[in-house]
Amino acid sequence: VQLQASGGGLVQAGGSLRLSCAASGSISRINATGWFREAPGKEREFVAAIDWSGGSTHYADSVKGRFTISRDNAKNTVYLQMNSLKPEDTAVYYCAALGSSWSPFDWGQGTQVTVSS
Repeated sequence: VQLQASGGGLVQAGGSLRLSCAASGSISRINATGWFREAPGKEREFVAAIDWSGGSTHYADSVKGRFTISRDNAKNTVYLQMNSLKPEDTAVYYCAALGSSWSPFDWGQGTQVTVSS
Protein backbone atom coordinates (compact mmCIF):
# COMPACT_ATOMS: atom_id res chain seq x y z
CA VAL A 1 0.00 0.00 0.00
CA GLN A 2 1.25 3.48 -0.87
CA LEU A 3 0.16 6.38 1.29
CA GLN A 4 0.53 10.05 0.34
CA ALA A 5 0.12 12.52 3.19
CA SER A 6 -0.38 16.23 2.64
CA GLY A 7 -1.79 19.36 4.24
CA GLY A 8 0.77 20.26 6.87
CA GLY A 9 2.03 23.78 7.42
CA LEU A 10 2.63 26.62 9.84
CA VAL A 11 -0.31 27.96 11.84
CA GLN A 12 -0.79 30.11 14.91
CA ALA A 13 -2.12 28.65 18.14
CA GLY A 14 -5.89 28.34 17.97
CA GLY A 15 -5.84 27.86 14.22
CA SER A 16 -6.83 24.90 12.06
CA LEU A 17 -5.31 22.59 9.49
CA ARG A 18 -6.64 19.63 7.53
CA LEU A 19 -4.37 16.74 6.68
CA SER A 20 -5.11 14.28 3.88
CA CYS A 21 -3.88 10.73 3.36
CA ALA A 22 -4.52 9.17 -0.04
CA ALA A 23 -4.04 5.41 -0.38
CA SER A 24 -3.23 3.41 -3.49
CA GLY A 25 -2.08 -0.08 -4.32
CA SER A 26 -3.40 -3.05 -2.34
CA ILE A 27 -6.31 -1.18 -0.80
CA SER A 28 -8.09 -4.40 0.19
CA ARG A 29 -5.40 -5.03 2.82
CA ILE A 30 -6.39 -1.90 4.73
CA ASN A 31 -8.64 -2.45 7.72
CA ALA A 32 -8.24 1.08 9.03
CA THR A 33 -6.12 4.19 8.59
CA GLY A 34 -4.41 5.92 11.44
CA TRP A 35 -2.60 9.17 12.07
CA PHE A 36 0.49 9.25 14.26
CA ARG A 37 2.86 12.08 15.13
CA GLU A 38 6.46 12.43 16.13
CA ALA A 39 7.73 15.52 17.90
CA PRO A 40 11.45 16.32 18.21
CA GLY A 41 13.04 14.16 20.89
CA LYS A 42 9.88 12.14 21.45
CA GLU A 43 8.61 8.78 20.32
CA ARG A 44 6.00 8.45 17.63
CA GLU A 45 2.55 8.45 19.19
CA PHE A 46 -0.96 7.54 18.12
CA VAL A 47 -3.31 10.42 17.27
CA ALA A 48 -6.46 9.01 15.65
CA ALA A 49 -7.75 6.14 13.53
CA ILE A 50 -10.81 5.22 11.51
CA ASP A 51 -11.87 1.88 10.12
CA TRP A 52 -12.87 1.59 6.48
CA SER A 53 -16.01 -0.48 6.92
CA GLY A 54 -18.12 0.73 9.83
CA GLY A 55 -16.37 4.07 10.20
CA SER A 56 -15.66 3.72 13.91
CA THR A 57 -13.11 6.21 15.19
CA HIS A 58 -10.56 6.33 17.98
CA TYR A 59 -8.64 9.30 19.36
CA ALA A 60 -5.80 9.96 21.72
CA ASP A 61 -6.98 11.77 24.83
CA SER A 62 -4.77 14.73 23.98
CA VAL A 63 -6.72 15.50 20.79
CA LYS A 64 -10.29 14.49 21.68
CA GLY A 65 -12.72 17.29 21.01
CA ARG A 66 -10.22 19.16 18.80
CA PHE A 67 -9.36 16.71 16.01
CA THR A 68 -11.76 14.84 13.75
CA ILE A 69 -10.85 11.94 11.51
CA SER A 70 -13.01 11.11 8.52
CA ARG A 71 -12.84 9.12 5.31
CA ASP A 72 -13.94 9.26 1.69
CA ASN A 73 -13.93 5.65 0.51
CA ALA A 74 -14.61 6.65 -3.09
CA LYS A 75 -11.33 8.59 -3.08
CA ASN A 76 -9.47 6.14 -0.81
CA THR A 77 -8.62 9.16 1.30
CA VAL A 78 -8.66 9.81 5.04
CA TYR A 79 -8.70 13.30 6.50
CA LEU A 80 -7.63 14.71 9.85
CA GLN A 81 -9.29 18.01 10.68
CA MET A 82 -7.30 19.71 13.41
CA ASN A 83 -8.89 22.63 15.24
CA SER A 84 -7.82 24.68 18.25
CA LEU A 85 -4.23 23.77 17.57
CA LYS A 86 -1.69 24.14 20.36
CA PRO A 87 2.10 24.52 20.22
CA GLU A 88 2.38 21.03 21.68
CA ASP A 89 0.70 19.66 18.54
CA THR A 90 3.85 20.57 16.61
CA ALA A 91 5.22 17.37 15.05
CA VAL A 92 5.67 15.43 11.87
CA TYR A 93 2.37 13.70 11.19
CA TYR A 94 2.33 10.28 9.53
CA CYS A 95 -0.57 8.31 8.21
CA ALA A 96 -0.46 4.54 8.35
CA ALA A 97 -2.37 1.63 6.92
CA LEU A 98 -3.60 -0.59 9.74
CA GLY A 99 -4.24 -4.29 9.44
CA SER A 100 -6.83 -6.51 11.08
CA SER A 101 -5.14 -6.12 14.47
CA TRP A 102 -5.06 -2.34 14.01
CA SER A 103 -1.28 -2.48 13.80
CA PRO A 104 0.49 -0.32 11.17
CA PHE A 105 1.95 -2.19 8.23
CA ASP A 106 2.69 0.66 5.82
CA TRP A 107 3.50 4.32 6.40
CA GLY A 108 3.18 7.54 4.45
CA GLN A 109 6.08 9.98 4.15
CA GLY A 110 5.03 12.41 6.88
CA THR A 111 3.94 16.03 6.80
CA GLN A 112 5.20 18.77 9.11
CA VAL A 113 2.75 20.64 11.34
CA THR A 114 4.13 23.64 13.22
CA VAL A 115 1.99 25.61 15.67
CA SER A 116 3.40 28.92 16.82
CA SER A 117 2.47 30.49 20.15
